[in-house]
Amino acid sequence: MTTTKTVTAALTALLLTTGLSAGLNVTGGTPAQAGEVPEPITTSAPGAQVALGYLGAYETGQFDESAAEITAVHGNTVFTVNAQAASVDIIDASDPKNPAKVGEITGSGTANSIAIREDGLGVIALENEDKTKPGSLMFFDARTTSATVLGTVGVGSLPDMVTITPDGKQALVANEGEPAGDFSTDPEGSVSIVDLPAEVAAPTEADVRTADFREFEEGGSKTLPEGVRVFGPNPEGDLPVSRNLEPEYITVAGGKAYATLQEANAIAVVDIAAGEVERIMPLGFKDYGTAGNGLDPSDRDPKDAPMVNIATYPGLKGAYMPDTVSTFSAGGTDYLVTANEGDSREWGDFVDAARVKDLGGDGLAPVCETSPLADSLGDDELGRLNVITDLGLSEDGSCYEELYAFGGRSFSIWTTDGTLVADSGDEFEQMTAKAIPQFFNSNHTESNLEGRSDDKGPEPEALTIGQVGETTYAFVGFERIGGIAVYDLSDPQSPEFATYFNNRDFSVSVEDEIDGAADPAGLLSKAGDLGPEGITFLSAGESPTGEAALVIGNEVSGTTSLYSVADLTAGGGDSDAGADADGGAGAEADGGAGAEADGGVGADENAGAEADAGSRADADAGDGSDARASDDADAGTGADADTADSRGSGANDSDAKDSDPKGGSTGGASAGSEGSADADDENAGSLPRTGADLGQYLLIGGVAVALIALGVIAFLVTRRR
Repeated sequence: MTTTKTVTAALTALLLTTGLSAGLNVTGGTPAQAGEVPEPITTSAPGAQVALGYLGAYETGQFDESAAEITAVHGNTVFTVNAQAASVDIIDASDPKNPAKVGEITGSGTANSIAIREDGLGVIALENEDKTKPGSLMFFDARTTSATVLGTVGVGSLPDMVTITPDGKQALVANEGEPAGDFSTDPEGSVSIVDLPAEVAAPTEADVRTADFREFEEGGSKTLPEGVRVFGPNPEGDLPVSRNLEPEYITVAGGKAYATLQEANAIAVVDIAAGEVERIMPLGFKDYGTAGNGLDPSDRDPKDAPMVNIATYPGLKGAYMPDTVSTFSAGGTDYLVTANEGDSREWGDFVDAARVKDLGGDGLAPVCETSPLADSLGDDELGRLNVITDLGLSEDGSCYEELYAFGGRSFSIWTTDGTLVADSGDEFEQMTAKAIPQFFNSNHTESNLEGRSDDKGPEPEALTIGQVGETTYAFVGFERIGGIAVYDLSDPQSPEFATYFNNRDFSVSVEDEIDGAADPAGLLSKAGDLGPEGITFLSAGESPTGEAALVIGNEVSGTTSLYSVADLTAGGGDSDAGADADGGAGAEADGGAGAEADGGVGADENAGAEADAGSRADADAGDGSDARASDDADAGTGADADTADSRGSGANDSDAKDSDPKGGSTGGASAGSEGSADADDENAGSLPRTGADLGQYLLIGGVAVALIALGVIAFLVTRRR
């Protein structure tokens, strides 16, 4: 018996110190990495074939200083724009769970953007110390972490974004040309085209061409289309169009560059070979009065106890005003994808935004008594919403017949001629209301409920496109509430929500706690990722993990984070990931907008799409007007909207399913909000999505072998006695 006890004790000790601890790791998740929150928010559509998970992050420890913005990757090295340090951080990500800074690149001016060609030729957009003066592009060798600077060339004012054409032959830069802070001067906006050498070397000044907007001025050879918003002061008194238009972001398709003109609510098309702006496409407006296009416009509904209240408002429109734009191809056709953030102009004494309740004062016209919005002007409805002051006025300018909000709170798909194909409607707000009801429309610097409802809601800003397995996905980052929403783009007319992942701990409100904190960097680390600004997609072949991944620059938390992108069709990650998981915040499986099934979005026949309930563009879609049909979300908490299947086949299908009588928003926690997710879903939030972890399985096997050995020894000893 003594022998049995001794052997049993020894094996038990072995199990407790090795195998058993490994077994607990597998079921409960790996220990949290720096910057990883204990319970990331995750929610997925039923049958989702992709899942996101946290890998690791490099943390600057800088709060709300834009210390991590735009990212680019070459090999296992990540390059992150650190505007706070006016440099680019060089980060070794060969161990994606522990990325580490190994150097930095500095130049003359502030770094705004970065791009790297496949062979390692890197380029950084540098803003002049006086942003109204011409900026520059600095070229470097990304093949080593020393990142040798190769040379610079001059470009336009405030080069805000740089990209390299798919064939690697040109670098394109959006010269935003913002006004001075006091609006004393306003430089021209433009797009610079830089012909690149075939080798890893810097181009010369002779290789730079600039596409400007001068031909769209009065008397020029090109007509500025109606609907392109040109507004505000013109301190120089000349070139009102050229100085007003501000290129923000560029994508390339078919020999053309497409540059968003955010404040103008338009996209400029640049002929790269000719080096000129070919045309400008106005995007039109979203109709917030159409079913499925609701929004929550108030942070005081009521004042002392705001609640989720996603509703439609006939007479309220939204200017898409996209920031990021990307492109993909389907069925041999190129499409544009936009993240419809919205942006106002506030320079010196000029402001183009006002709260609805302030209309009628301070020299602003009131809302017309005959407007359908006249009875919705209280703080609990539209009174707190910031709207565009130069749009919606009656012909005589005496009152506002309609109101126009900033942004679409959505992402959209367009043809390359500017026709709307699909828009996600109110899916972002519907989905986050379910996933994070206690912090719906929170700000990024602090955790609050409805802090951004009166502005631009979740504020979709970051965007990238990537292929996982055989499927093309859009990855959309929400600047304010945080997180990445993933949409399947297989059918451009009806993109489908797949999953949402948010590595943020809302119990940590950094802005409220950081002053006087004993360990500010530690506090910031606990909060997770705040304010995603830029996303880089890595294919399985490019990723250090061997499966697809995202690299994200988070400007508020100052973190450069790596997320795994598991292809569940290939056995990556956990097939149940996110389908039920609440991440501690009440998420549940849904179609992304309270839908029972597909949660897709699309456009009507006037945008070349099949009319269907749950997703359609209205009759003006060809002019950029949007609509999408779903539930009419006009109530408060606890209401679950039913929407029509996104693949309905006829125009009359819009009535196939009606909304819940109480409206379409979900202000209360869902069934999963008590932290009762199953073990698989807990792992979805805590285990990196890198496929099967061989080491863990070997340890589990070791536990099993040890238990068998214990039984055999006990049996033999017992028989010997």
